[in-house]
Amino acid sequence: MTPADRFARLPELIADDTDLQRRGRWLNVECRIEIGAEPFHLVLHDGALAAFDRGPRLMRSTAFTIRGTDEAWTQHWRKIPDPGWHDLFALTKRGVASFDGDLRPLLQNLQFFKDLLALPRRQPEAG
Repeated sequence: MTPADRFARLPELIADDTDLQRRGRWLNVECRIEIGAEPFHLVLHDGALAAFDRGPRLMRSTAFTIRGTDEAWTQHWRKIPDPGWHDLFALTKRGVASFDGDLRPLLQNLQFFKDLLALPRRQPEAG
C-alpha cells in the first residue's frame, strides 16, 4: 500500500476519532496535503471532514498546503517513528516536507493538524 493509499483512508480514521473532532470544533478551513506527488484537498468544517478529494483539481483555492515526500510520510506513520520523523516540524527540518500559504489556521490549530496527520499510524505499516 502506497503512502497516498494509506492517507486516502483518512475519512474513516477521523470519523472514528470523536475526541479529535471535538478539539477541532471551531475549525473551518480548506487545505491541501500532498503525499509525494499525490494531492489531497480537505475541507474541514467544525472539526469534521466535510469533503475529501484525491487528485489534482484546477483552480482549487486553499488556505495552506503541507507537502511531504513518500519517504517522509512512510517514516512519520510508523507506529513509533524514529527521532526526526516524528513531527511535522522535524520533517521540515530534514528537508522532506514543507508548508506554504496562509499558515495562521495551521498554527492556530497546530495540535489538531499534528494529530490529524498522525492518524494513518493506526493502520498496519506498509510492507
